[in-house]
Amino acid sequence: MKLLTFAHGDQTRLGHAGPDGRVLDLTAAWASCPHPLAGRPAPVDVYDAILLGDALQASLTQIAQAADAGGAARRDMSELTLCAPIPRPRKNIFCVGRNYREHIIEGNLARGRKPDDFPKALELFTKAPTAVVGHAARVSRHAALTELLDYEIELAIVIGRAGRDIAPEQAIDHIFGYTIVNDITARDLQTRHGQWFKGKSLDGTCPIGPVVTLAGAIADPNALDLKLWVNDDLRQSSNTSDMLFNVMQIVSEVSAGMTLEPGDIIATGTPSGVGLGLNPPRSLNVGDVIRARIEHIGELVTTITD
Repeated sequence: MKLLTFAHGDQTRLGHAGPDGRVLDLTAAWASCPHPLAGRPAPVDVYDAILLGDALQASLTQIAQAADAGGAARRDMSELTLCAPIPRPRKNIFCVGRNYREHIIEGNLARGRKPDDFPKALELFTKAPTAVVGHAARVSRHAALTELLDYEIELAIVIGRAGRDIAPEQAIDHIFGYTIVNDITARDLQTRHGQWFKGKSLDGTCPIGPVVTLAGAIADPNALDLKLWVNDDLRQSSNTSDMLFNVMQIVSEVSAGMTLEPGDIIATGTPSGVGLGLNPPRSLNVGDVIRARIEHIGELVTTITD
């Protein structure tokens, strides 16, 4: 099952994307049939859905089946204005740096390091909630601030159940689902400030979406194909099997001594092919269209503007 958040006037609504990509308005259909959560207010975004807990999937399945049986209209996703699934996360986005072997090698070479200098533990940073935008967003080039604006496709984990000191073998019980993050980065700001937060948190530089695929619909998050194009140029093509630290290890390590909460988002790192690693390095520029696609989730599109 794939869930999304879309704009409806000055509000948002929760949608269900079927196999054909057409979207059912779950917020509107919430009261259409009996289901386990019928007495609760209708959720208006993916965060609301997460807070409904374990009975959510049964309710959503029954609502979708009843709506389809009753001939409820579904709309093409392209007709909707999609928001980030969680339009304004309550906390910063957790991000794992340097987690794909080939990306580590290209980054080391670009910075004059030994190619095989691999991290011994997770390298963590965060992106501010104000950086979050949705599918089809138009993102500033930020030309006054950076000469090298880069892209990074990433599988993102959406936490569904709170926990601290989560064992790797229990991590899946805390995962609500998976989405796509484009970790757009001002590379020179990363270097100038001596840490990554500023270069990772400019407004609009955290596109997320278009959907959250529920965890049960992905058999193995550590075996997903990822591809990213800038215009029609394929720049990144890899598989999550190349990660140094897999999904379960990431949840476990991030939660060590620190509580993860429902709605937290963890971006798991990017594969090789980023603009910094090209010879010569190449920046995103006005008019560029970035398409980030992950197997079983979908395609997140971003356009760079002035």
